[in-house]
Amino acid sequence: MERTGCNEGEELGPAHSRGPMEPEIVSESTRCKSEMAKHFIENQLKQRFRSVAERHARRHALEAGLQRENLSDDKKQQLRSALERQESDYMRLQRQEISVDDFETLRIIGRGGYGEVRLVRQRSTSKILAMKKLRKADMLKQGQVEHVKAERDVLASLHDPFIVKLYYSFLDEEFLYLVMEYLAGGDVMTLLMRKDILSEEETRFYIAETILGLETIHKAGYIHRDLKPDNLLLTREGHLKLSDFGLCKLVDVQALSSCGRDTPTRGSEQGMAPSASALSHPDRVAHWRQNRRQLAFSTVGTPDYIAPEVLLKKGYGMECDWWSVGAIMFEMLVGHAPFYHDQREATEFMILHWRKYLCIPAEARLSPAARDLICRLMCDVDERIGTRGGVEEIKSHPFFYGVDWSTLHKKPAPFVPKVEHELDTQNFEHFEEEGRGPGNPGGMAGGGSGRGGKGLAKAGPHFIGYAYKDWEAAAPASPDVVQLNNFVRKPSDAEVHTFLQANDLGVDLIARVRGCSLSA
Repeated sequence: MERTGCNEGEELGPAHSRGPMEPEIVSESTRCKSEMAKHFIENQLKQRFRSVAERHARRHALEAGLQRENLSDDKKQQLRSALERQESDYMRLQRQEISVDDFETLRIIGRGGYGEVRLVRQRSTSKILAMKKLRKADMLKQGQVEHVKAERDVLASLHDPFIVKLYYSFLDEEFLYLVMEYLAGGDVMTLLMRKDILSEEETRFYIAETILGLETIHKAGYIHRDLKPDNLLLTREGHLKLSDFGLCKLVDVQALSSCGRDTPTRGSEQGMAPSASALSHPDRVAHWRQNRRQLAFSTVGTPDYIAPEVLLKKGYGMECDWWSVGAIMFEMLVGHAPFYHDQREATEFMILHWRKYLCIPAEARLSPAARDLICRLMCDVDERIGTRGGVEEIKSHPFFYGVDWSTLHKKPAPFVPKVEHELDTQNFEHFEEEGRGPGNPGGMAGGGSGRGGKGLAKAGPHFIGYAYKDWEAAAPASPDVVQLNNFVRKPSDAEVHTFLQANDLGVDLIARVRGCSLSA
């Protein structure tokens, strides 16, 4: 007699029979796998329909650009053909699996508390890129999952001259990877360590470019929250780009999550040990320079640039980034951070009591405009420049008199880093490989399993939707593609949503998938 519904040799009995109205009992493991599968399918559908919307937006942007430009009919058709080839290449790229095996590691150029950055060469194109590598287990253990996902989301959604460009994000069983453009000029921290103090003209240039990068982030609905010289990278031409968006957050937040930081000390000054704050101005600059690099590599990080409302874990908005701009500007012109102390808790205490401790030394000889801008950036939120008037209020401050904001990215930079070839890393620290072994099981050498694992299995419940491939990664930068990218831009999330709603693409289907559930 044919039997179904049980394994061979298994007896049917009361334990296996259930009435027609009894719901099937679902284990927690099955429920978890079902939810993972549902989120995975939902994400796949979203990406598929988003690709349709983005392709339409690129075609529309090109046609609009061709209407504005005085080009011959042959040139217009040449650019249309270039777009079609690029779209075809991109669709082909979307079907390919990207893994760490596609990149040759050249050297390590950065190491922090949660991962490292490697200079790599893409095997298929020979393009030199920077690969950020993070261990998934560390992200889970340290509660950094949402921060890692936020960084990927910000980089994938923003295309701007003042934001570092993301080409790929992917993962394997052990690591998360972000593959970005390589900015050979190093970071502003290295620049400040070499020069100690910048002139007001140099400071004006770098602060202006920082403001333009923040303007893009804020318009997209994000707050950076971790702005500091370490996160301001320089191109080989000397222009500035914002990076490291691991603490980025959407602005609709009313209360600060812990972000891995301890509650700041709010006691008295009696617990504060003597520090560099008691030194003369030249000695403070030297002391800060000596200890600055070590702070950058710490898992705890430095609070020197964090706004007081963020330390207090109060509700806050985009204005907290303007405080950080003021702290960076202070360091550029004075030579050290405004509240530098050997003890982290003491630095936090001084930030919270900034009225008493914020002091611009007379030896710095700042102009009235520079002094005024710092003081208006580093003050209470209600009084802070940019809180009510937005970024335009900051741009119109007398310190920026004469700045042409629309062409700043085309202007010569005040400092051009020394870069001798495409593999030149002289503007970065050099790090030794940390091989894994009994004494160092957490070493970052090597990679995970590379290709072969299924997307859902590699993503797990925490990293579904992490993979990304940028449109510009699809083809080499030929002259036509370079010109094409002057017309084509990445549509915003709002534009994609509007297009999908207007054309009734996938909205109901995604909603039905989201509404699916197992019987209790």
